[in-house]
Amino acid sequence: MDLVIQSLNNKRSSSICRMFAAVFLTCLCRFGGILIVLSNLELAVAGGYFAERLISRQTLQRNTVMQKRVGDQIFIAFPYRRNGVLVSCKYRDINKKFWQERDTEKIFYGLDDIKGESDIIIVEGEMDKLAMEEAGFRNCVSVPDGAPPSVSTKDLPSEEQASRIILATDGDPPGQALAEELARRLGRERFA
Repeated sequence: MDLVIQSLNNKRSSSICRMFAAVFLTCLCRFGGILIVLSNLELAVAGGYFAERLISRQTLQRNTVMQKRVGDQIFIAFPYRRNGVLVSCKYRDINKKFWQERDTEKIFYGLDDIKGESDIIIVEGEMDKLAMEEAGFRNCVSVPDGAPPSVSTKDLPSEEQASRIILATDGDPPGQALAEELARRLGRERFA
């Protein structure tokens, strides 16, 4: 399965291009922009890293989570989609080092899963979203980077469409700060 991500050309594009070419083996630069084709990735296997977290192959396939091994290191790709269209991709290694394509949108991960839902669950990270799905809750999204000011909440359904929002953030200070910020932005009356 190929995953295609486009980003605009900028000063850092060439270094990003080199990095992803080494990691994902295919990187084409053309027409003043970058086209990264993540062929040669495999759907993340349910063994090892994901099995330890009780994330099934079915959940990984449904969310198109991919991985690539380079030497002894595993890189995981989380595609971000809106209406089925890829708008960004976030990568991580096992040591929780994250990076995202430049000049792409910062939207909620799993956005398409909350369409038409009256109850929405918001969690802190992609792995939390996958775990919620394993527990039977597909009506879940993850914030892209905690609660940065650039995240738009315009993609969340209106109060008429989704009357209740459940925050499932960590109990640590950053998780509590995220919950407070989301409640402020979205209206406390909507939260369970």
